Amino acid sequence: MSEIIRTEALKKSYENGKPVLDGVDIRVGSGERIALIGSNGAGKSTLLKCLIGHTPFCSGEVATLGETFRASPSKTQLHRIRQRVGFVFQNHGLVRRQSVLTNVVHGKLGLVGGWRAWHQAIARQEIREQAMEALAQVKLTAKARSRADELSGGQAQRVAIARALIRQPALMIADEPAASLDPTAGRDVMEVFSDLVRRKGITLVFTTHDMDHAVSFADRVIALKGGRVCFDLPASEVRRSEVDGVFHA
Repeated sequence: MSEIIRTEALKKSYENGKPVLDGVDIRVGSGERIALIGSNGAGKSTLLKCLIGHTPFCSGEVATLGETFRASPSKTQLHRIRQRVGFVFQNHGLVRRQSVLTNVVHGKLGLVGGWRAWHQAIARQEIREQAMEALAQVKLTAKARSRADELSGGQAQRVAIARALIRQPALMIADEPAASLDPTAGRDVMEVFSDLVRRKGITLVFTTHDMDHAVSFADRVIALKGGRVCFDLPASEVRRSEVDGVFHA
């Protein structure tokens, strides 16, 4: 299994000097699905941002998709990383007045030849076909011509997943992808998401406060507490007592 992500002694502090990441060492292999858990302020979202070069860190080393850097990647490295990463966030970030199809096509923006992807009407036929295929994979083909503001929360998040999939990423980063949804919709979204990345061999790192999602939709669970790795276990081996120790003193 090739290595997709590696961190060594990763440290990051707030401006007031308080550490948010205090010597984090993790390894993520190709095709793995990783759940990052921890209480608010444990450093989960900050770690995701450091992994993709979105925020600089104080010391240590990060290697993502073969790009190794300290503090922050070079502009060239950052460009190469972003070309191969798909993003899904708690807020789906769809353009509400545009069609579902156009929103999925937007996933090609920033990629080579993607300058026409700001609207499906002028996108290349190949990109429109890829967008329709992505919608089929999240079971929303029938909504392609609907406006994004006509969707339910669960449907909107599935469109966000399709928008990330059209980039054909090697790595998918998802920050609380189901947190804004009701329990049923949230589980439906995570089932679709987790199954798609597994079948496509895409590496997935997602943050969550839902322990059912962590153990059901990840291969490994990495827990952060006080800016450090509290445990790193196969999902099948995570026990309630260990989880309680992450969220409570």
